[in-house]
Amino acid sequence: MSIEQIVLEKLKTLPIDKQQEVLDFVEFLQSKTPVKQSDSQEDKPVLSALALAQKWVGCVEGPEDLSTNKKYMEGFGLE
Repeated sequence: MSIEQIVLEKLKTLPIDKQQEVLDFVEFLQSKTPVKQSDSQEDKPVLSALALAQKWVGCVEGPEDLSTNKKYMEGFGLE
């Protein structure tokens, strides 16, 4: 039998005013215990934008470097 089950069984035998005291005590203990972040957020490493975009590198076809394509820059005031 788990601790939770034992506590529930014993709690059921108490009068309602004593059950309220138990609830108050549990809430007090919760307020004294720091809230733990969920494991999914805690275990995730912080990734940069570059690391997140790395899987998309080379997924589209196009010129290698648009900055050297003079025709691409036509109409933007650069000659």
